[in-house]
Amino acid sequence: MHLKAFEKLGINIEQNYGKIACSCDKILGEKIDLDFPSVGATENAILASCLEDGKTIITNAAREPEIIDLQNFLNKMGARIKGAGTNKIEIEGVKTLKDVSYNIMPDRIESGTFLCIAAATNGNVKLKNVDVEHITPIIHKLEETGCTLNIQKREIEIQAPKRLKAVDIKTMPYPGFPTDMQSIFATTLTMAKGTSVIVENIFENRYKYTRRINKNGSENRYRRKNSNN
Repeated sequence: MHLKAFEKLGINIEQNYGKIACSCDKILGEKIDLDFPSVGATENAILASCLEDGKTIITNAAREPEIIDLQNFLNKMGARIKGAGTNKIEIEGVKTLKDVSYNIMPDRIESGTFLCIAAATNGNVKLKNVDVEHITPIIHKLEETGCTLNIQKREIEIQAPKRLKAVDIKTMPYPGFPTDMQSIFATTLTMAKGTSVIVENIFENRYKYTRRINKNGSENRYRRKNSNN
């Protein structure tokens, strides 16, 4: 998807034994229809289009908060981008970008990781400078496990129970449960009572970590479903 987006913009792609070379005289504005709302492909298409000649429209774009933050950062530098947070993003090419100072958003995966650490260790943790809206699916699943969460505007306090409850999870593009939290949450659920079921819908190789967890004494069963079945 990344390379297809680059080719749409007039970039020549050469692949040779794992090496990728990209070259062009000028990037031209074009319409890019992503097959899947990939965060990385959306970000790369935006970055490549900032200094283009013309206008680029990205459809089926990823809607993650990181896309919005990238748009805000680039616009502060002088770019002309709108639509981040929706499935359609428009970029008007500009000639130059300027140096700026910018505070990036709180990392939602780090926030979720610390909350899961507390849940797995029967802990009590307070996180500050957290964007609660970005981690709503994680919060809901932690509550299902029996954790108590006290949520303020920019902070969250979690109190874990003596024993977590099993829950089911399905990863989805934003605003669904984030795939990057799947392995973190699964590790936490090894401490839960009962059987949890996790369905990965984004990355087919995301379950490889389960072999390592099994070596620590956890019981994990990984079943890969063939799309033809």
